[in-house]
Amino acid sequence: MKCEYPRLMLAAPKSGSGKTMMTCGLLNALLRRNLSCRSFKCGPDYIDPMFHKYVLGIDGGNLDTFFLEKEKVRGLFADGAKGAGISVIEGVMGYYDGVGGNSTWASSYEVACSIETPVVLVLDCKGASLSMAAVVKGFLEYKKDSHICGVILNRTSKVMAERLKPAIEDLGIRVYGYLPECEEARLESRHLGLVLPEEAKGLKDQLDRLALKLEDTIDLDGLIMLAESAGPLPSFQKENEGVEEKTAGRIRVPIGIAKDEAFCFYYQENLKLLEEMGAELIPFSPIHDKNLPKGICGIVLGGGYPELYARELSGNQSMFREIRRAVECSMPILAECGGFMYLHEEMETKDHQTYPMAGIIHGKVFPTERLMRFGYIEAFSRESTGFMKTGESIRGHEFHYWDSTDNGNQMEAQKPGQKKSWDCVHAGKNLLAGFPHFYYPSNPVLPKRFVEACEEFRVMSSKEEQTHE
Repeated sequence: MKCEYPRLMLAAPKSGSGKTMMTCGLLNALLRRNLSCRSFKCGPDYIDPMFHKYVLGIDGGNLDTFFLEKEKVRGLFADGAKGAGISVIEGVMGYYDGVGGNSTWASSYEVACSIETPVVLVLDCKGASLSMAAVVKGFLEYKKDSHICGVILNRTSKVMAERLKPAIEDLGIRVYGYLPECEEARLESRHLGLVLPEEAKGLKDQLDRLALKLEDTIDLDGLIMLAESAGPLPSFQKENEGVEEKTAGRIRVPIGIAKDEAFCFYYQENLKLLEEMGAELIPFSPIHDKNLPKGICGIVLGGGYPELYARELSGNQSMFREIRRAVECSMPILAECGGFMYLHEEMETKDHQTYPMAGIIHGKVFPTERLMRFGYIEAFSRESTGFMKTGESIRGHEFHYWDSTDNGNQMEAQKPGQKKSWDCVHAGKNLLAGFPHFYYPSNPVLPKRFVEACEEFRVMSSKEEQTHE
């Protein structure tokens, strides 16, 4: 029986092993074979999926068992992988690294178990040889249901790969090839991870050359066969089933969404959910556009790198006026992390230059020397506001090197499995803004109320226009 969802995961013992470039090179090589590909990323990552999209030309998805129950993760995967010739899932951090650093909860391993996918470990062999066999043995034995079926030896020579292959395959798994240390597999990084695809000069040519290298050194046919050997997907629950039917036929609510060099971090599942609930997402650039899109009834300001474009953002006073006018008119606004920073009165850059910002949130954002409040959170609403009621919660994560003189206190962020918590989020009838990146499917009531508020704004605006006529 043909596998309905051919799939495999590329994972690694640790971060920095070369997973992302190996995944992109593999996707590119599979495309060159005219295979229909889909991609997914384990964990709360924005940048790696951008590289996947750069290769495939289509959005992928995030698979995260902290954000969603396993049945819903399977449903999300099934929806995204439907009809694909092969789906490639990129792991996060070390294969068994989960919440708190001392559990496998929300690890790549837990995702692999959830969707019953075969796993290939990418081993960084720089500075090691036979010790890699010991690493593999440990990973296989740490969990009896490891799902690890093979390895790819990264940053090693053909000679060393041939020497290591028998020792590793004696452990009962397969060596699917190697990749020597090469320029094609190198990519610049910065504080939030890899640079963005648009910033990597000559990336297309680099990935084409990487795909050709993989054709020579990786058993692509073997990897395809491994993906096709994946068993049936366990029973799954489709997320938000029936939502589209309820919104079918309704006039969509136009909502402006910030998308440019400074604002580019969005979960695709969040955007899809907003659209399923009736939103028409209209992109605009806080850097380049002088005005908000005409006729919008709400604004979404996502995360990104506003600190790198503070001068350009500050110079666009026309957009600031538009944002302030929207707030004065009670237009609903969602802003997270970079978008939250943008709404402040001032922003200090890494070189300690200070620039005026939109002025909606009183206070200043400033650089710190380390990640602030890093990791998964569940945020609980302390009081009833426009989009969240008292006691309701939503899951997300924080990942930022900047902080604020006023982070808000309408919600309490709690670290899972720990007693650590802190104040966060400015919230009112038509505003929710803070550093946390929320994963909307973990509590669809938030985006639902936001879209409903945008619809109410449209009705109110329409009545006002008729009155003035």
